[in-house]
Amino acid sequence: MINNIKTQFSIKDVENLSGIKAHTIRIWEKRYTLFEPKRTETNIRYYTIDDLKKILNVAFLVEKGNKISKISKLKPEEIREAIVLETSKSTLSEAYENSILVSMLNFDQHQFEIIYNKLTNEFSFREIFNELFVPLLSKIGLQWQSNTITPAHEHFISNLVYQKLLVNIEKVSQNEITESVKVYVLFLPMNEIHELGLLFINYELNLKGNKTIYLGQSIPFENIAFLNDRFDNIIFISYFTVYPVVDSVEKYISDFKNVYLKNSNELWVSGRNTLSLSKTTSDKNIKLFKDLNEMIKSL
Repeated sequence: MINNIKTQFSIKDVENLSGIKAHTIRIWEKRYTLFEPKRTETNIRYYTIDDLKKILNVAFLVEKGNKISKISKLKPEEIREAIVLETSKSTLSEAYENSILVSMLNFDQHQFEIIYNKLTNEFSFREIFNELFVPLLSKIGLQWQSNTITPAHEHFISNLVYQKLLVNIEKVSQNEITESVKVYVLFLPMNEIHELGLLFINYELNLKGNKTIYLGQSIPFENIAFLNDRFDNIIFISYFTVYPVVDSVEKYISDFKNVYLKNSNELWVSGRNTLSLSKTTSDKNIKLFKDLNEMIKSL
């Protein structure tokens, strides 16, 4: 997989990564000579990682209201100064998304850590995760599907976010449990491995002093049966991104209800594969959430 890492980007790749239309990029090249793409032996234009960095910076400045005619006259150090100025006035995701994106494209963990450490001096982990990591990972997922980046890129940045989640969960899990009436059991169904959302819910629950049992990914249906005998008032929480497949979700939830939702137990579930289900259900023991934030607000 590492052998397939991109070092050359087509104009379509640059369009996907920057959000700037291909014809606009060509205008910037011809009218303002901002970029000088190279060409392959077959005369196909391509951009290097340095070209992409500059395009991302220029796109950011244009988005913040700076005129391209003015930007084109700036020296590299003046562009950097303008980026710093605009960053100070931007939202969290606007200010840091491109920087994280470049660190991902370069597979540069050191740069990621520098950016993350700067973020922690200004924002809470909750803000960093919700306002930067969630939209960034969503954007990266779309770029991977369009072959703009490789799976290696997505895995690289996802694992760095995963590491930060674990560190912050460890910190808050040392807090005293203040809400012990309910027990939250967090798990992913068999073959489901997309764990970041569930981990963040675990972080939020621990932050608020709740008792949690984190079982993690790919848990066989029958492996949680013993919990009903050990605890009362359980809220099971799960997240369906890939499994169970859409056509099987309703049956999975129905089977889960029949086996595990005794007395006051509940199942809270969200994720892409649940979106086709009706939000209105007459069963008070089952709660469906459209996204991670909606579920977190109910904790």
